[in-house]
Amino acid sequence: MPPRTRRVSVTSRKPSLRTERLLQREGFRVLAGMDEVGRGALAGPVSVGVVVIDEGCRSAPTGVKDSKLLTAAARERMVPRIERWCVSFGVGHASPNEIDEVGIMGGLRLAGRRALALLDVTPDLIILDGNHDWLTEPEEVGLLAFAGDGDGPSTPPVRTMIKADMRCSSVAAASVLAKVARDRLVVERSRDLPVYGWDGNKGYSAPEHLEALRVHGASEYHRRSWNLPGIVAGTVSAESAGPGVEIAVEMGPEGLARDRTVP
Repeated sequence: MPPRTRRVSVTSRKPSLRTERLLQREGFRVLAGMDEVGRGALAGPVSVGVVVIDEGCRSAPTGVKDSKLLTAAARERMVPRIERWCVSFGVGHASPNEIDEVGIMGGLRLAGRRALALLDVTPDLIILDGNHDWLTEPEEVGLLAFAGDGDGPSTPPVRTMIKADMRCSSVAAASVLAKVARDRLVVERSRDLPVYGWDGNKGYSAPEHLEALRVHGASEYHRRSWNLPGIVAGTVSAESAGPGVEIAVEMGPEGLARDRTVP
């Protein structure tokens, strides 16, 4: 009988610096891994983490992997170890109102550029998880303008990679920082709006969150341009809100609760 072929899934591998080292040998000495969290949530910001490494960075801290594969406690413990390991790091956020205004891809771009603005070094290349470069879309004007010097491209070159958060230590580390930072923001808002259960579901479409939307309507922290249960044409009645729930019927600009997560 012919030998049985063994298939190894990407998810079974631990992230490493193998890809980063290959890119460094191509001449990209300072690399930034970037990943987002919160794209599919119904409430709260979309957040983008970035972690920069150079040739002097050794293997990532033990246990670094895609944030979805770690418990909340493990992610919290990992944050200071990642911050000590890398050259520079940052997490940027785009608020629900900003997502309503420019769409989720525009929100990702805005959050990503805010993360880049926190770095004290300029990467030679960004490794972006996924197969779509949402960071360098055209027509980068107005709300999406990046605070650059006006010369040349506003962001470093980007290389997309499917499952980069499973393969590249820098991207996996960025996902951990983004997840922890976003969770903290959402839980903080949950104290004022406990009916939605964000301290447990982090703004995603868990059953208790959907039921609360049907009963109470949407708060100002929801993405009201989305098809949310209990919402008609982006509005909600005061009667459906229930006591103690702040309602925002009109959509307008909103500043970030916190757009800098590095000390």
